[in-house]
Amino acid sequence: EQQAGKNFRASVGRALGVATTRIQAQSKLIAMSIFMIFVSVIGIIWLGFQEVTSGEMGFDSLSQFVLYAALSASSLAAISQVWSEIQQMAGASDRIMQLLDMTPGIDVPKKPLKLANKVEGIVEFDNVSFAYGTKENHLFKGLNFKINKGEMVAFVGPSGAGKSTIFNLLMRFYDLNEGTISLDGHAVNTFDPKDLRAQFATVPQDVMIFANSAMENIRFGRIDATDEEVMAAAKAAEAHEFIMRTVDGYDTALGERGMALSGGQRQRIAIARAILRDAPVLLLDEATSALDSESEKKVQKALENLAKGRTTLIVAHRLSTIRDADRILVVEDGKIVEEGNHQDLMEKAGTYAKLVKLQNQGIAT
Repeated sequence: EQQAGKNFRASVGRALGVATTRIQAQSKLIAMSIFMIFVSVIGIIWLGFQEVTSGEMGFDSLSQFVLYAALSASSLAAISQVWSEIQQMAGASDRIMQLLDMTPGIDVPKKPLKLANKVEGIVEFDNVSFAYGTKENHLFKGLNFKINKGEMVAFVGPSGAGKSTIFNLLMRFYDLNEGTISLDGHAVNTFDPKDLRAQFATVPQDVMIFANSAMENIRFGRIDATDEEVMAAAKAAEAHEFIMRTVDGYDTALGERGMALSGGQRQRIAIARAILRDAPVLLLDEATSALDSESEKKVQKALENLAKGRTTLIVAHRLSTIRDADRILVVEDGKIVEEGNHQDLMEKAGTYAKLVKLQNQGIAT
């Protein structure tokens, strides 16, 4: 804590030093410009009086000239005051132009395939190979699996095996090196990315909560939802009770990043969003990994309500939460090395059984 405080004070000190230097330079520029303008005006007036006394210029002409000179001087003074702001704007403009010039990381089809009104939710990875950036070591090499309509499938494996990456590829945040990912038999790269992602409801581990009311935070699941629909989603997500205990109920501001909520409450807000979205495919990415036992029970019940009738893909480190999955796929070295339900995989005594044993030992200790 002391070291973190020391580092923070040092960072603030450096920022203060830069700001002080900028203000001093700006002040010197303004002072110098005012001095030069003042000297120039005095010189003009002195020369003008010389011309008036010699009869070469009328007093009215001198008055007009001094007035115009004063107007010009005030304009020049204003320019000097805003010069530093102009420089800052120029730097910001460069960064904005860099963002505008960036190309998307995926290829958007010129004539995207239209999605059916009711997507079945059949997901298939066919010989998928993928590596981040230009890495030579592929995260996936020949990854194959198929998930049927309404099936609940869990992905488990060691850290870094790429379980969450499967979700990112399915929603097409990245393009593949080889192979095909399909939804209802059509390659995902033939759809408009916006339309494709509308078919998924996600419940992530790190929930993004905005500094809005509980009502508006849940409504991010579907912007045109009515208040009654939002409340119904909150009830199904086991969130209605704790929301109503707050000072203003659904109008209560949840704070930046949900600072007024516990981990379990944030997860239930995310589940309410997913219920409101009512998408055919549900993606649960470590949805209960950071919760205590009591919160996990409530969230697990809400997830059961959410998963009914939907194709559900789960990434979980807490293996106790996926025992009821229709199938469990064990991901290791870029491939599916084991497949089956909990009982089948325990009887095989392979990678999955070892992971379960390690977790049980950790809980026991």
